[in-house]
Amino acid sequence: MFPNNQLVLHNVRAPVRLSVNGQLKTDDAFYKFCVANPDLRLERSPEGDVIVMPPAGGESDYRCVDASTQLRLWSKKNGRGKAFGSSVEFFLPSGAAYSPDAAWVSNKQLSRFTKEQLRKFLPLSPEFVIEVMSPSDRLKAAQKKMQAWLAEGVDLAWLIDADHKTLYIYRAGATQPEKRTGITKVAAEGPVKGFVLNLKDIWAGL
Repeated sequence: MFPNNQLVLHNVRAPVRLSVNGQLKTDDAFYKFCVANPDLRLERSPEGDVIVMPPAGGESDYRCVDASTQLRLWSKKNGRGKAFGSSVEFFLPSGAAYSPDAAWVSNKQLSRFTKEQLRKFLPLSPEFVIEVMSPSDRLKAAQKKMQAWLAEGVDLAWLIDADHKTLYIYRAGATQPEKRTGITKVAAEGPVKGFVLNLKDIWAGL
């Protein structure tokens, strides 16, 4: 294991996968490991490996915040659930722990958990997630993660490739995503029906 649960890496420019021989497969162990490394963006694969994500650049973070802010404002007005940003992490049925750029969870789901559970990583699959590609992301890998979200029980997932003004819509039960290019807004469906994401500023970037 790592001294004091701390991990030291320099110049992470792409996701780094570290095998830790199953030492962080329990949710409690992984949570403590993340707390001990607050400066790193960490995820966990279903196999128990640690995935170190590169820090977001200025434009990528701007786009993520825009998407998550729009979702939060709609969610507060709608009242059926709660919206989350990129700092949240979910413990998923497969054993993975992932952080989307934005997510929405129904109040019904959240009501199943204690206050103590809700103050840590959330042990559930969100109904809706948004992922925004950064310059370091590769489309094939990003699309694979979107399929992983669906396999974990997510109903609707959007992958935003802002540099190419392209949105991929992933739906539970569908074998292929819907690809939409050059649109200026997109209306959600299913669990977040009524939410409309304005893409103009996301496309424009900084």
